[in-house]
Amino acid sequence: MPESPVPDVPVLVEMGGGVAEITLNRPDKMNALTPEMLVRLDQAWAEISKDPEIRVVILTGAGERAFCAGADLGRLTPLLTRARQAGDEWDEALLTDPLLLNRALLRGTEMITPVIAALRGHVVGGGMELMLACDLRVAAEDSRFGLMEVKRGLIPAAGGIARLSRQVAQAQAAEILLVGDRISAAEALAMGLVNRVVPADEVMATARALAGRMAENGPLALRKAKQVMLESSGRSLADGFAAEDEAIKVVLRSADAREGSKAFIEKRPPHFTGA
Repeated sequence: MPESPVPDVPVLVEMGGGVAEITLNRPDKMNALTPEMLVRLDQAWAEISKDPEIRVVILTGAGERAFCAGADLGRLTPLLTRARQAGDEWDEALLTDPLLLNRALLRGTEMITPVIAALRGHVVGGGMELMLACDLRVAAEDSRFGLMEVKRGLIPAAGGIARLSRQVAQAQAAEILLVGDRISAAEALAMGLVNRVVPADEVMATARALAGRMAENGPLALRKAKQVMLESSGRSLADGFAAEDEAIKVVLRSADAREGSKAFIEKRPPHFTGA
């Protein structure tokens, strides 16, 4: 991913070495989400999910001030509340497809390629909802997290409530959702909302190191493990076991499963293809 993001392109996508990097690129606006960004995110997720070469995704935000400050209150929110009319093709696309917003924020989708969030600065509102949709999270020491919608008479309905209440203890989720105050990176780490907290200038290197290690694993196994994890969340053990049974049938029939065992016996790195 370029160190100096290209101006005027609000969502950047770079692919290589089995890893895709998506950058929210409005650093002057704290990467607040506009209709164009949502449309471009939806397109990026669709392209990645169909690409068998991509094994892991890193999602980050340009600049140091924010990963994402949520919805652009001047562009996105007025459009969604019909306070303004559509003004361009991006507005039209968002209004025409009611499910586009959900897909862009990975809500109710079948995105089973693992996603790592690389977080710096503020992670609030829709930005935190997007983080909650990611599988692993690397945060800067000075990052701040919050779902502050109740302070504006709203609720985080792009996956925030449902996901947060499954990812931390109920009392912790209630305080974040109902009080609406921000929490520190240290607090987020203590409650299990993030995997790593590192200095800001080490966030991307840490995320890339994790992505590199994951990309060496069997891509089919990665996707199936994530799929079962999501499908079994909040369900009975019997349902979880049933999801495992279906997934392992597919995995055991794969060339990757045979290659993994063979490589272990031959004491060499495996060559996985995703087949």
